[in-house]
Amino acid sequence: MREPPKFATLLLVKLAMSPRIRQSPYYRSTLAAGASAFTVYNKMLMPITYGDLEAEYDRLINGVSMWDVAAERQVQVEGPDADACVQYLSSRDLSKMVEGQGKYIAMCDYEGRILNDPVLLKLSGGRYWFSLADNDMLLWCKAIAHEKGFDVRVTEPDVSPLAVQGPKAEDLVAELFSEEIRSLKYFWFIETSLSIAPETDPIPLVLCRSGWSKQGGFELFLQDGSRGDELWEAVAAAGQKYGIGPGAPNAVERVESGLLSWGGDTTPDSSPYEAMMGKYVHPHIEADFIGKAALARIAAEGPKRLMVGLIVEGDGAGMLMSDRRTAIYQDGEQVGTLAALVKSPRLGKTIGLGQVRTEVVEAGDPVEVESQTGWVGASLTSLPFTLPGGT
Repeated sequence: MREPPKFATLLLVKLAMSPRIRQSPYYRSTLAAGASAFTVYNKMLMPITYGDLEAEYDRLINGVSMWDVAAERQVQVEGPDADACVQYLSSRDLSKMVEGQGKYIAMCDYEGRILNDPVLLKLSGGRYWFSLADNDMLLWCKAIAHEKGFDVRVTEPDVSPLAVQGPKAEDLVAELFSEEIRSLKYFWFIETSLSIAPETDPIPLVLCRSGWSKQGGFELFLQDGSRGDELWEAVAAAGQKYGIGPGAPNAVERVESGLLSWGGDTTPDSSPYEAMMGKYVHPHIEADFIGKAALARIAAEGPKRLMVGLIVEGDGAGMLMSDRRTAIYQDGEQVGTLAALVKSPRLGKTIGLGQVRTEVVEAGDPVEVESQTGWVGASLTSLPFTLPGGT
């Protein structure tokens, strides 16, 4: 009988707290649920494990898991020029976007380098939310809006997402809200509330079919930070019949599913075409946006690197250092970097994500990955490694 895959051991360190590092509205609830390690994301504490990585992975793949992802901060843009301002900040055509719809977008600088890969939500009342990865885009958006003279107000609203992910997430969320949520398309949302007791006001939130996994699920964008513990407890209580438990964005599942980690998988000079986002970039539309000319040039010339999967020989022990990317070589020459490496329970293999020179990817020949004990062979493969619910 094959021995089950081993999960990486987390290196725990002490973190000096300060007012610069904010606690989420769910912070006390995550501690009560057993959160044992945190990271800092968008200047906010975010749980990364509750002490049992195998159980957290199993809930996500086979059941339902709840995640404190309040660190997924929002930049709100509203005002008479909101449509024009948001389009200028986005490299995707937004001309047909309607209220209740979300779109995955790339925000780039003037050289076409990707700065963030948020989901953009178009809300009622002429408001937009950029639901951000880990980068301070609030200052960027404020500066661009002012310099371009857009008549808008750019703020960080009181919005804190709670994710419910896994194959049983839809049944749970339908029970909490209504059966109508089953018809929501991916990245579409409703502005709603959750009633938890007759004597209390409903909890205001936006419910979106989204989340950083490929196992299905929703994000509950809480719009009153004082009620985080109430929302956590309501979801946890309703989820008991489905075997719900706490978790966090899962490194193993996201590599298996080929989900991009901006700033982790990418380098500071990465373009969207090098980060699996080419189909979300539209440099030939009439509207102007930041990086339009540079992205048109990159599209015409073709990207110099591509994001690919790697299947690595052995168990990957001692290969990927947490403080740097690992070099990928071919015939003695560096041809790329590996930024994520995991042991996949579903595949029984060591797999990773890397950026590799385009000509090397197209040739498809084996490569070698640097490790502390020498060179390890690896093969390149397309993404994703697995599909939801299986291989």
